[in-house]
Amino acid sequence: MGSVAAALRERGFAVTGSDENIYPPMSTFLEEKGIALYQDYRAENIPADADVVVIGNAMKRGNPEVETVLNRKLFYLSLPEVLKNYFLRDRHNLVVSGTHGKTTTTALLAWMMETAGLNPGYLIGGIPKNLGQGARLNDSKFFVIEGDEYDTAFFDKRSKFIHYLPELLIVNNIEFDHADIFNNLDEIKLSFRRLLNIVPQNGMVLLNGDDPNCVEVGKDCRAQMVEVGFSKNCAERIRDVAYSADGSRFTLGDDTFEVPLIGEFNVRNAAMAASAARFYRVPKAKIDQALASFLGIARRQEIRGKARGVTVIDDFGHHPTAIAQTLQALRHRYPGHRLWAIFEPRSNTTRRAVFQQELPDALKLADGVFISQVAKIEQIPEDDRLNPEAVISAIAEAGRPAFYEENADAIVDRIVPMLQPKDVVTVFSNGGFDGIHEKLLARLNE
Repeated sequence: MGSVAAALRERGFAVTGSDENIYPPMSTFLEEKGIALYQDYRAENIPADADVVVIGNAMKRGNPEVETVLNRKLFYLSLPEVLKNYFLRDRHNLVVSGTHGKTTTTALLAWMMETAGLNPGYLIGGIPKNLGQGARLNDSKFFVIEGDEYDTAFFDKRSKFIHYLPELLIVNNIEFDHADIFNNLDEIKLSFRRLLNIVPQNGMVLLNGDDPNCVEVGKDCRAQMVEVGFSKNCAERIRDVAYSADGSRFTLGDDTFEVPLIGEFNVRNAAMAASAARFYRVPKAKIDQALASFLGIARRQEIRGKARGVTVIDDFGHHPTAIAQTLQALRHRYPGHRLWAIFEPRSNTTRRAVFQQELPDALKLADGVFISQVAKIEQIPEDDRLNPEAVISAIAEAGRPAFYEENADAIVDRIVPMLQPKDVVTVFSNGGFDGIHEKLLARLNE
């Protein structure tokens, strides 16, 4: 929503917006673009002369602004409908989907196309540091877009990516997530089947050939399909992977690539992006140039600061698989350093008991763990809530120091006396977490 708002503002539209909790980096980014932000939802926030109201997928009936839109009979659309109707028709749309890695892969692919001089439009669920913003809605014939499986809006329960008119589709992986809208993995697979079903015959699907769920979903695909992965059955096979503190090197087909990202999941992200770029005839030299100059994404293994020899990292990871892969990658980047993980159960899935068993297995890859209170716990039925104390207990039984604290301030109070020079603290949250990064750095500096 924020990225499209900024892109529309640059095209000359007057744009305002409301949100319940406004926090950096997106809030700062929007303010710099001259967009008026309203904290909380009120009927008077909607201008009297609004031409279109774009309703985000987190909005529900009962929201004061939603009710005002309906009562005033204003013209409203979902964000994916805005994209489909006004920006994606008649384009070569490159859609990146999957449970994990969408943002990084989309940013890599957009940067490759940009480096090749193709000037793509793009929409990315984060802020890529190379591009400076998460969206560019221009008149290029190429559009690179992150395809999210979450539902579109309260009035359209299909996945967002169904609206994106894919010509090339990447399916990075398929796991269970979004427990608030999907009951099981089969429902998620059905949504991906629907996405594959709208790729035209002259299009291309790049599928994770190592993921049984992806392979199953792709069985009846009518478009050309290439499996990418480490398995022998993959037509585009990833081989000869080597990691260092500075990045990763791998071979894909007959070509060797290097990327300043770490971890197996980032090798796969880079391999997918490179395969997609080659489909549009981006030269190997331009792909190499893009990979070498890639600066990453805000809130993906982003160093927020160093104090007293301690490195504080911010990461958006909230699914157990993403948390585990990030911690494994940080082992490569910081060999011999102690790794601390601070986790806020904030997403619609991790607030529930869905990953009660998987979270301890992921978090215990750190040398020490802190978990905060479940965010907005009153919204989750008592029998359905994650039990953070049980997660901590399971991690402690594995021999790791593990602590449950109520909030960010309590975590900072407890962890600071335990930290030593060379320690690395990674904060996992898909929200602002009450400014814990700044609070931790400030306390260390004291």
